[in-house]
This record gives sequence, structure tokens and C-alpha cells, in this order.
Amino acid sequence: MKWILISFFLTFSLNAFSKKGDPVVAKVNGKEIRKSTLLSYHQQNLKYVQNTKKISLRNSLNDLIDRVIGIDDAKANKVHLKPEVIKKMNDVVYHAYISDELAPKLQKIKITDKEIDQYYKKFPEYKTSQILLRLRANPSQEDVAEAYELANKIYGEAIKNVKKFPNLAKQYGQTTTALTGGDMGYQPKVRLANEYYEAIKGKKPNSVTKPFRTQYGVHVVLVQGKKKLAQIDRDLYTKILYDVKKEEILKNYFENKRAKAKIKINKEHLK
Repeated sequence: MKWILISFFLTFSLNAFSKKGDPVVAKVNGKEIRKSTLLSYHQQNLKYVQNTKKISLRNSLNDLIDRVIGIDDAKANKVHLKPEVIKKMNDVVYHAYISDELAPKLQKIKITDKEIDQYYKKFPEYKTSQILLRLRANPSQEDVAEAYELANKIYGEAIKNVKKFPNLAKQYGQTTTALTGGDMGYQPKVRLANEYYEAIKGKKPNSVTKPFRTQYGVHVVLVQGKKKLAQIDRDLYTKILYDVKKEEILKNYFENKRAKAKIKINKEHLK
């Protein structure tokens, strides 16, 4: 719903400049709600199932009226000056600015079949099962050592007999996938932690990885297979490659901005 709210505020602002042929359907505390704003908001409402009330033009208008009243009350009570609210407002402004600033470049992004083929050759999908021993965000050295000790024990049992892996996952795994023998199915690179993908990349079916650590904990993974290029969801990879190119544009954009900005980093506090 967040993008709908943002859309409303943008529409509300833009419509203030196009009054001709756009009648006022309501005034709330001196603020006008125009028909174009109402219709735009109502069309968005129609896209979503609502169990609490009937979707009607009048109810959509009531939503907008309530929003104006709520915003007025919030400002009167200086809610917009609270640090947590300012942070959220800054987040909205930041993302809106970046979207507007980079829109021309993002609109030019094109993904070809050849690019999908080349990307998939570098980053194929693997079918895996995992045993994850969870660690806290900032574990002690003792916790990490204990997790690795158990993971190495599991690894030793798994490489003796790969067929035991599902049972080992059920016995030791600490995720919901443990109930199904740790089965993760086929996953593209972008849905796995970098350390996870690097650990399984290039491994043959029935290979078991040595224990490795990610932000989630310590993993032992069984590689079960690799999906062929002809079997992939090309629409999914079109989206993946779009995001890759988008991230590259963002990276270059901010590298240029940082080069021009006055930045001082106190490296001693990064340790």
C-alpha cells in the first residue's frame, strides 16, 4: 500500500496545477480535493480486495477526506517534527528523487536473449538442500566455534553417505526446510547469499560443501543438480538482468556524486 500513498500525494500535488476541467468534489479545512485525484485514488482501490468495506466512489472520497484531516491533525500536534517521522519522510523524498533523476536512464534498459544466455552461463541455477545452524547477528567466538564443530561432524557423516543428508537435515537443521530434508529447490543466484552461491558454484550433483558461514549461520549444503539453459524462466531472468543493470546505473550515479561531495570518513570508527 505504500506506493499507493505516495502516488496519492504526487497526484494531489500535480492536480493543483490543472484546475481547468477538473472540478472540486470536496473541501476539507480549506483544502480542495479535485475529481481527478479522487478518480485516480479510486482506480487504485479497485485493484485490491478489501474485506472491511465496500469499494465505492464515496468511500474512496471518505478515505481522502480522512487523510486530509489526519495530516492536519498530525501537523497540529507536530508529528512531522518527530525524528522517526522525519526519517520516513526523508526516505520517501530520497526514493522519489532518485526515481525521477534516473528515470530516463532506467527507461533505456533493454535485455536481449543473448545477454540472458551469457548471464546464465556465468550464474546457473542449482538445486540444493541445506543444513543451517543458526547464529545470532553478533555471535561470540565460542558460539561460532561450537557451530562449526557440529557442522564438521554433520559434513563428515554426509560425505560418507549422501543419501543420509535428508535425515541429517531433519535431525540438525534449524530452518523450516529441515522438515522436508533441507530441500531448497532450484534457486537463481540473486535469491541466495553470496557465500552460499560461491560454495555451490561449479559443484557436481551429489557434492556436499564443506561448512561455510553466511549472515544467517553455518551451512552444510548438498548440491543435487543444475538446471539447463533451455529450462529456465526467461521472464524471471529478464527481470534479474534489469535489476543488475539498474544497480550498475545506481552505483555509477552515486560514485560520481560522492566524488563531488565533501566527505570525511573517520576510519578508526569502522573497526
